[in-house]
Amino acid sequence: MEKSQKIIMTASDIERSLSRIALQITERNRDVENLAIVGIHTGGVSLAGRINKFIQDREGHKIPTGSLDITLYRDDWSLASQSPVVKKTDVNFSVEGRNLVLVDDVLFTGRTIRAALDAIMDFGRPRSIQLAVLIDRGGRELPIQPDYVGLQVEVNSDQHVDVLLKDNQADDEVILESD
Repeated sequence: MEKSQKIIMTASDIERSLSRIALQITERNRDVENLAIVGIHTGGVSLAGRINKFIQDREGHKIPTGSLDITLYRDDWSLASQSPVVKKTDVNFSVEGRNLVLVDDVLFTGRTIRAALDAIMDFGRPRSIQLAVLIDRGGRELPIQPDYVGLQVEVNSDQHVDVLLKDNQADDEVILESD
C-alpha cells in the first residue's frame, strides 16, 4: 500500500507560526532578561534558535538558548534500541529562577516532554517551565499541554507528522503522512 502525503504547513506558515509564538512568549514573559529557551533534540533545537532570533530582533535582547538531549531520560529508551544515539546537551547558562521555554517540533503522547522536564531539573530549578511546539497532534498519554502552539491538527492512528526543517527556510514544510 502506498503512503499518501499532504503538506499541512509551508515554509511561510512555519515562519508566521514561529513569529507568533515568539510574540506570545514575550507578551507572557515581559522580563525577557530572565527568559531562556531550550530546544529538544532534534527538531526543537532549530525551532528554538529561530524563536530566539525573532525575540532578539524585536526586543533587542539576546536570550540564552540551549539544546537538550532526552534520550537517556525516556521511559522507553531501552525498548527503542539497545544502543541509543545520544546527542549533545548544551545548557551553558544557569536555569535557576529563570522562565524557561522548552521547544519541540511535535507534541504527541507527552513522553518526550516528561523526559525533558526530568533532564532540565538536573540543571537546577527554573521559576517556570513553559512549552512551545510547532505541531500539537493530540493523542496525549500524559497530562501535558503546550503553552504556545503553531498548529493544532487531529491525526489518526495510521497517520504520522513529519517536520522537515532546512537551513534555508524556503524548503521547510510539515507533512501529514498516511499509511
